[in-house]
Amino acid sequence: MELLAAAWDLMVHLDQHLAAFVAEHGRWVYGLLFVIVFCETGLVVTPFLPGDSLLFVVGALAAAGGMDIVLVMAVLVAAALCGDNVNYWIGRWTGTRWLKRWINPAHLQRTHDFYERHGGKTIIIARFMPIVRTYVPFVAGLGAMPYLRYLAFCVAGALAWVGAICSAGYFFGNVPAVKSNLTLVIVVIVLISISPGAIAWLRSRSIPRQG
Repeated sequence: MELLAAAWDLMVHLDQHLAAFVAEHGRWVYGLLFVIVFCETGLVVTPFLPGDSLLFVVGALAAAGGMDIVLVMAVLVAAALCGDNVNYWIGRWTGTRWLKRWINPAHLQRTHDFYERHGGKTIIIARFMPIVRTYVPFVAGLGAMPYLRYLAFCVAGALAWVGAICSAGYFFGNVPAVKSNLTLVIVVIVLISISPGAIAWLRSRSIPRQG
């Protein structure tokens, strides 16, 4: 419970934590942001790290003069791409060497076929969905999605994600009404981010089971 409380505090008071880090450590913040986004996207065991809310706060701090917006966006895009690619190759490697011993080959083939048909839009849409974006690259590798095709959509998704949310923070994060209620805004961003997955889960629960 303490770990969950600490994680929640980090997410909803991210503006305070990040601003304090910038004030104390200066340009080391770019390294911290790279590590957070890389782990959130590249390691299947850390999907709980802040993503969308982090990018919004980064944009707001950059607008206030705490960071260089061009540099920080470049760092975040690089982190997202590195994380996605590590995750993809972990899935590709484990799928061919380990998991194929326990996974039905027909399931792997269906995964491969799905990514052949819908992989591109799945990668881009999932980039805006917490937790889901952590696992989609892994499953793309597991399903042996052609790497160059994966990479093209991976780049497009990272640019769209970082560009859209950092820009929103940059232009709106310091609006007085938003700035004075930034914690509430972050909570709303977190809830909006997880809502597609929650809605899909509720719909799956409402579908009557056959037999």
